[in-house]
This record gives sequence, C-alpha cells and structure tokens, in this order.
Amino acid sequence: MQTISKDIHGELIEKCCKNDGLAQLKIYKHYYRQMYNTSLRIVNNPQEAEDVMQDSFLDAFRKIQNYTGEGSFGGWLRSIVVNNSLDALRRRKEELSLDEVQVEMPEPEDIYDKNIEYRIDEIKDAINKLSDDDRIIISLFLFEGYDHDEISLILNISNNASRTRYSRAKKRLLRILTVHRAESIFNLN
Repeated sequence: MQTISKDIHGELIEKCCKNDGLAQLKIYKHYYRQMYNTSLRIVNNPQEAEDVMQDSFLDAFRKIQNYTGEGSFGGWLRSIVVNNSLDALRRRKEELSLDEVQVEMPEPEDIYDKNIEYRIDEIKDAINKLSDDDRIIISLFLFEGYDHDEISLILNISNNASRTRYSRAKKRLLRILTVHRAESIFNLN
C-alpha cells in the first residue's frame, strides 16, 4: 500500500492552486533563499540566479496543479530551479564565450571564525575556476544532494558518465585547491 505524505505546506499549496497571492508570497518567502542559492551554484552569476529563481517561482505557481504530493514541495520546486538553471546555462553558452563571464559568490553569513571563512572563500574561488560542466556536477552531487541516478536523468547522461564526471571534477577541484594553497604559502600571487 503506497502512502503519500502530506506536505507541511499543504494548506498553502491548496490556496496557491486557487491563485491566492498571499499564499504564494508565503511560499516564496519560505523558499526564495534556498532556491536562489541552488541556482547560483549552477549558473555562477548572481543576477542570472536571481532571474532564474524568479522565473522558477512563476513556473511553479503556473504548474502547481502538477504537484502530486509525492515527495516534498521543496524538492519539486528545487527540480524546477535546477532545470531552469541548466537551461539558462545552455542559453548563455550559445550567447557568450566563457571568457566573458565574471562571477561573484555571496559572502558567507554568520561565520565568525576567520580561518573557516578563509577556507570557505578558498573553496568558493576554486569552484568558480571549474568549467561549467564540472561546477554543475559538483553542485548537484555535493550541495543539492542528488545521487548519480538523479543526476544522470537531469543531465541526460548515463549513470556511469555521471560518476566519471563527478570523479574527474572532484580531482580538478582538489588540484585547484592544492595549487592555491601552494601559491599562498610561497606568496606566488
């Protein structure tokens, strides 16, 4: 017997189905930061992430009747954000060369330990130096929590390709971090 768990936002979702603006605003306020960060990790551009997030909420509210209640609403919304982020990245690749893209990551919030803050900035810088393909696979696996089966469906690649790309991306990230560490030790910057 299959059971569908009731989403914690069930009442709000029902009101959103009836185009209740206040309910939509409450859903937006609850999820906007998480969805922005999800998009930012993929598109690697704050303004574009903001646009993707806004478009994703509009899409979600237009398609909210398609939410079946299987899984969490946040997971359903996140899949819309991930797909829209990947679409934005594909459009950007068609429009711009990668050399023209300049990226800034938001500063970490509520971190008091300078050493931890330094390491986080170092990791963010290293992730920003990865290619789009490497950054996407790292973000989907490490930050968004998708497994390789899910990633293979999202990126339309095989499960083995997902594992291989993740392994190679992780090695490239570690190589960048190692070089960065050596440069800081020997003041090569």
